[in-house]
Amino acid sequence: MRQASISPCSEADYLGNERDAPDKHEYVAGEVFAMAGASKRQGTLALNAAISLRQHLRGQPCGLWMADMKVRVRADSAYYYPDVGVTCDPADLGPAAQDFLEAPKLVVEVLSDTTEPVDRREKLLSYRRLPSLHEYVLIDQNKPWVEVFRRTPAGWTQDIYEAGEVVRLESVGLALSMAELYADTGL
Repeated sequence: MRQASISPCSEADYLGNERDAPDKHEYVAGEVFAMAGASKRQGTLALNAAISLRQHLRGQPCGLWMADMKVRVRADSAYYYPDVGVTCDPADLGPAAQDFLEAPKLVVEVLSDTTEPVDRREKLLSYRRLPSLHEYVLIDQNKPWVEVFRRTPAGWTQDIYEAGEVVRLESVGLALSMAELYADTGL
């Protein structure tokens, strides 16, 4: 969630300050935005997605992070904190890796009333500029509804999944039932 913008700063200053900051901030072209906490349902949905992905990716040369790992979009001079990010790029995983991902193949955001406009517009357009990104997933926390934006040879497509269906994450070869994803959310 975005709140107040803080004074403009350089990318280097942002990274230095963020490392020791008690609260998280996103950075877009010199502007820093404080992040707000998540609802229980949002946290449960992100956790359910991360657990399923982690179990599926175990033993593969990929890394998965929740909420506390930034994704850098160099083309937009931006750093975002997705709810879940997956990378299989050796540069993101090796000993010289930074405190952020530069080549995620999958990014998941759980929508809230306040983050939805940014997740649907700004982040969708920005993340799509990452050559490594194969899928951008939006999970609705108010109803069983998942959108998967997928890079194909013909361009970007959008698949929508509703209650009773199985979400297909082709980037990592995972089929995830909506029931499993929405478990313990009351939906």
